[in-house]
Amino acid sequence: MNEQTVLNIFITVFLAAIGACVGSFINATALRRVQGISNISGRSKCPYCGQALRWFELIPVFSWLLQGGRCRFCKKCISPRYILVELITATLSALSFIRYDLTFMTVLTIGVAFILLAVALIDFDIREIPDGLIIALIPFAIAAVWVQPHIEFISRGLGMLVVSVPMLILALIINGAFGGGDIKLIIVCGFLLGWQNTLLAFFIALFSAGCFSIPLIVKGKAKKGTQIAFGPHLCLGVMTGLLYGREMILWYLRLFGLAQ
Repeated sequence: MNEQTVLNIFITVFLAAIGACVGSFINATALRRVQGISNISGRSKCPYCGQALRWFELIPVFSWLLQGGRCRFCKKCISPRYILVELITATLSALSFIRYDLTFMTVLTIGVAFILLAVALIDFDIREIPDGLIIALIPFAIAAVWVQPHIEFISRGLGMLVVSVPMLILALIINGAFGGGDIKLIIVCGFLLGWQNTLLAFFIALFSAGCFSIPLIVKGKAKKGTQIAFGPHLCLGVMTGLLYGREMILWYLRLFGLAQ
């Protein structure tokens, strides 16, 4: 391996490790919000026995694996959500670098990924998207104008409307079709992505939501018309569009002979 390859591997692993640490923090913050606990008060504890955790029990991914997914004290199973969230942020951080190399776009993509993860977790838990997280996305959306100059400003403007307006109309016609947080989220992300990637993100979100809901209905765990948190699916679509939207759209157009 040459020096550049070794450096790229080091940066990828480093960013993955940072991502896992941030993911652990985001997950803990989301859970504390659900429980109504201040994020700055007290040490991390076992959710069952309340035993304060030592530093070596808080290492992302490895602590969960080494302890077999159980509390060291009460031996009760710790939710796999902890390791899954850490692996997701580690993977997204690594993919951002692999996709965009050492550029401002990598920084922007990782920042957006962290915020969207917080949105997804909180919406999944309590079906609420905090306005503060949507506001936190705005600087990244504005920065994208300079970081991604190939997306024209008019495309970003249309991106704010192409999905949000139909969602708003459906929400007014059908009670509970979409929440206000979902609409505000896609407005900001529409400016970030441009109209084409915004449409792609929405279709991915619809497909993901369908794959999640249909098995629940078949198993009788949910009825038709049951509301689900749509935010996590939107976040999945937005991140897919941000990382690979252009390639996916070109592949689709080439499939039907509409692009070379």
